[in-house]
Amino acid sequence: MFGVFRKSDATAQVGWLAVAALVAAAGLVLTGSKGSATLFNGLFVTDGFAVFTKLATLGASALTLILSLSWLAQEQVKKFEYAILIIFATLGMLMMISANNLMSLYLGLELQGLAAYVLAAFKRDTLKSTESGLKYFILGSVASGLLLYGMSLVYGFTGTTSFDKLAEVLSHHPSTGVMVGLVFMLSGMAFKVSAAPFHMWTPDVYEGAPTPVTAFFAIAPKVAAIALFIRLLAGPFADLVGAWQQVVWLISILSMAIGAFGAINQTNIKRLLAYSSIGHMGYVLVGLTVASPEGVRGALVYLALYVFMNVGAFAVVLSMRQKGRAVESISDLSGLSRTSPGLAAALTIFMFSMAGIPPLAGFFSKLYVFMAAVKAGMFGLAIIGVLTSVVSAFYYIRVIKIMYFDEPVDSFDRPATANTVILWGTSAVTLLFWLWPAALINSAQTAAQVLFPG
Repeated sequence: MFGVFRKSDATAQVGWLAVAALVAAAGLVLTGSKGSATLFNGLFVTDGFAVFTKLATLGASALTLILSLSWLAQEQVKKFEYAILIIFATLGMLMMISANNLMSLYLGLELQGLAAYVLAAFKRDTLKSTESGLKYFILGSVASGLLLYGMSLVYGFTGTTSFDKLAEVLSHHPSTGVMVGLVFMLSGMAFKVSAAPFHMWTPDVYEGAPTPVTAFFAIAPKVAAIALFIRLLAGPFADLVGAWQQVVWLISILSMAIGAFGAINQTNIKRLLAYSSIGHMGYVLVGLTVASPEGVRGALVYLALYVFMNVGAFAVVLSMRQKGRAVESISDLSGLSRTSPGLAAALTIFMFSMAGIPPLAGFFSKLYVFMAAVKAGMFGLAIIGVLTSVVSAFYYIRVIKIMYFDEPVDSFDRPATANTVILWGTSAVTLLFWLWPAALINSAQTAAQVLFPG
């Protein structure tokens, strides 16, 4: 309402109001975190798992929105609706995380998805952004159809959409129809987290969408969708672990492999980060494949650290501007260590961390999921994870080589103050996480125990 009735441009004011709303929501989530409760006739659940993942989602949304505001000002995009769409998408994510019924699950997923389709095509005067929005909408609709069809099969064979009642029914009488429905649901969910083989939209949408939108897509929806993935499989479908574990195992391996090999020949930094995110989702799914408290703890630690690493990496990408024009080619980073040593140092931290080099945060995120896999006897999964990490290290280190050993090109413009603050804050967390890891690990452990009380 403020944006509509303000006669002059209200993009910045609405944006900061939206950031304040996200921070306030995080405060309310944190203060109401004691115990668990179901609301709205069992459609909505709040517990320790929801609190942990909601805080990560809200933090990711707020940070990417702050990064977006400087971009909107630089590009002179005077559309206050941008922040409103972020708010709607985040609301959908929070609903996904707390879904306790197939109906509320779909409601949250579509609320997030519909806002995301508009965001992808936000720069409608550019061909790339329009194409990105159209591709995302069409493929997203197909994935939603798969998910909805799977949900209808599950409902048809069990007679209920409630997670609690589903768990009770499936513990006694699992049927083949439910298995088929579950496979369709897993396919739809894999699309939402851009896991292989449902990843085909990711590089094109990431490249075509405006850069701050790409940053948002790469971080916040992934956290919420993985949280929904975990809640769905560790909750109502826990007794079908023998069926879905094989599917998630395959999705995890394909995602790690495609994420590692697909990025090798990329020349656009956003496409490289797209394949990187596909690989990271594969590592997170290793924790879910294990189907144990240690596995879920590892996945949650990975998600939390993934937020910091990727927000920082995209803060660097948004700082890639020459003479007022945004550039996206990896070759534009040539000689960055001499023209902008601080920016080069920060990106080096994030690249090494994503590659899993100790003692950076990315090393610990991979360590905990691989430890859980080894403890569960899934040695093959852990070995494949380590090998794909080695392959992915090639293209991360190639970026560092270009910054430090190639001849400089034109220097970048001075980055926005907000970008610089976020850049150094996320760099500090990524670099110094090893000094005090207990707080995050203990919180993740507590959240995982909610789903595995035994």
